[in-house]
Amino acid sequence: MTFDASAVAATWLARYERFDVVGSTNDVVAGWLREGTREVCVAIADVQAAGRGRNGREWAAPSGASVLLSAGFRPSWLDVRHTWRLGAIVSLAMAEACEVAVGLRAGAISLKWPNDLVAIDRATGAVQKLAGMLGETDGIGSKGATAVIGIGANVDWPRDRFPPELAESMTSLADLAPGRMVDREVVIHVFLQRLEKLVAGLRAGEFPAETWSQRQLTNGMIVMLEQPDGSAERVVAEDVDTDTGALLVRGPDDGDGHRPVVVGEIRHLRVGGVV
Repeated sequence: MTFDASAVAATWLARYERFDVVGSTNDVVAGWLREGTREVCVAIADVQAAGRGRNGREWAAPSGASVLLSAGFRPSWLDVRHTWRLGAIVSLAMAEACEVAVGLRAGAISLKWPNDLVAIDRATGAVQKLAGMLGETDGIGSKGATAVIGIGANVDWPRDRFPPELAESMTSLADLAPGRMVDREVVIHVFLQRLEKLVAGLRAGEFPAETWSQRQLTNGMIVMLEQPDGSAERVVAEDVDTDTGALLVRGPDDGDGHRPVVVGEIRHLRVGGVV
C-alpha cells in the first residue's frame, strides 16, 4: 500500500510544503504566518541545519532518520488559557502515528511532561526519548495571535548510529520495533489524519483530556523537578491539570496538598526505580 501524505494534506491544510534542508521548520512556518498564510499550515524537512529544542538547546538528526515538522495555527478562536492544548494535540497525533506506523500497542508511547514523547526500556526501566516538541507563540490574546508547534520524532534511526552521549537516553521507532519496516511516509500520513480530527475537535470545544492525562508517564511517580533557574527538588508528580496543562506536584513542604507547576522540566526519571 502506498501512503501519500500530500493527498491527506490537500484535504484540509492551508499550506503544506516539504524541504530537503531548512534552518528550522518552526522558523519557516512562523514566516508563513507573518506573511498572512491561513491555518493550519505544515512544513516538513529531511534535515534541520538550525533545529532547536527547549531552553535554546540545539537539536539535530541525520538526514531521513526523523520526522521533522512544524504546524502553524492562528488560535484567536481558542481561549488563551488553553493555548497549550495545541502542543498537546500535536503530541497526541504524533504518538498515535508512531504506534500505528510500526504496529506498537496503543499507549506504548507515553508523554513526559511538559513536551517529550518517550518509551520505557523493558530491560532497565530507563525512560528513553522518542520525540520532542517545541511551541512558540506570538500575540496570544489578540486577533493576530499565532502559534507554531514543532515536533521531531526519531523514526528510521538504528541504535548503532545514536550519538554516544545520548545512546542511553534516546530511542527510535527502528529501535522499538526491530525487524519491522519503518516508513516515515506512514508516520506523516497518519499524523496528518489524526491531527485533522484533533484540530476539528478543539475548534468545537472538545479536548481529549482523559487520553492526554492517561498517556502521562509521570503520574504518581517520584521525580526530580528542575526549574529554569537551575534549582531542583524531589517531588511526587501526582497528576496533570487538564484545564491549565500544569503538572500537579507534592513536595516535602506541601503537606497533604499539591501545587501546580507550569514551568519546569523533569529529570532523572526511571520506572521502577528511585530518583
